[in-house]
Amino acid sequence: MTDNNLPGPGQPTPQPGPQSGQPGQPQQPGQPQQPPPYQPAPQQSDPKSGPPAKGKVRQQQAGVTKPRQATVAEQRARAAALKAQQERFAAESAAFEKKRKTRKRLLIGGGVTVGVIALVAIWYAAASPKNVTAQCTDSNNVIVDDDYCDESYYRSHGGYSSGGFIYIGGSSYRYNYGGTGAVGQKVSGGSYTIPKGANVSTKSGTSVQRGGFGISSGSKSSGG
Repeated sequence: MTDNNLPGPGQPTPQPGPQSGQPGQPQQPGQPQQPPPYQPAPQQSDPKSGPPAKGKVRQQQAGVTKPRQATVAEQRARAAALKAQQERFAAESAAFEKKRKTRKRLLIGGGVTVGVIALVAIWYAAASPKNVTAQCTDSNNVIVDDDYCDESYYRSHGGYSSGGFIYIGGSSYRYNYGGTGAVGQKVSGGSYTIPKGANVSTKSGTSVQRGGFGISSGSKSSGG
């Protein structure tokens, strides 16, 4: 039995080699052989020099890690924030200075008002003389009837006045200013010197002196 696949007499024996084309299909005569498709070899990562694993945070080292340079947009945003902060600080300073000046003016105005009020009070006190009551007393400082010190009375009874004293017969009388007590009692307190600038009158209503600004006017009756 003869094998058809064997070469005939004088033909070279075929050598086995790589098959081309699709599996199961015979290679066409005269067609060039194509290399197999390229398949890259699997890469092995080096933990020392390779890139960090995905999701791993890279640690920063002082003096080694350099900060990232800000972008133009970030620089503009920082400049705008700084400008807004400076404007706000200037506005707050202006408002504080305005309040301080207003408070100072109010304090000065209040001081002037207090000074004016005090001056008016002093002037009013000087312009408003005190009212002092005069009582007629004898040589023993006993309070007697006001008629003994009244000018019309002692003159009608042959009396006269001299050196602040009023003489009627053998008795002398004079006014006590500001003392207290009733007729027949010794006067308590007061003075025998007429106060300047005061309105002086007796209990019966007789005016002894009209005062004001320290100026005294004449009296109906002579007094000490």
